[in-house]
Amino acid sequence: MARRKAGAEKNGPKRSVAKRRSGCPLNASVEMLGDRWSLLIVRDMMLRGSRSYKQFMDCYEKIASNILADRLRKLEAHGIVASVPDRGDGRKRIYTLTAKGIDLAPVLSEMVLWAAAHEETGNQALIGELRKDKAKIIAMVRQRWAESISGAPGQVKSGIR
Repeated sequence: MARRKAGAEKNGPKRSVAKRRSGCPLNASVEMLGDRWSLLIVRDMMLRGSRSYKQFMDCYEKIASNILADRLRKLEAHGIVASVPDRGDGRKRIYTLTAKGIDLAPVLSEMVLWAAAHEETGNQALIGELRKDKAKIIAMVRQRWAESISGAPGQVKSGIR
């Protein structure tokens, strides 16, 4: 009888987009998110509420349009991001994090804290808030995400509340 992997019931079926180089979980993570642009897109969706191509293009790091299009396609293929046509202009797409994508909030929080501990970084306000109450910040990010996918009132388009 096949054993069910831990967490399989909670997170649904596991998906494999492509043949991986190895079965190592860290390798799978790197293959999905191993470039800086993918992580920065996810960051902008979580912290700034970015949802449109134009909003992603306005990021501080100035991503090239061809790179952005490629990374959004890859994030969608890996089930981290989903998109739907914009109701106001069907030629445009609106991007949202999936449950799989929002589950990266604790990972990105730890990466921020790690970088701040070892490098000179900006955004000291966020770092201070994470150090003070990381669970609260992650809960706020998850709440904003839940509101954005349900269309609930009080939805925040950008920034942390």
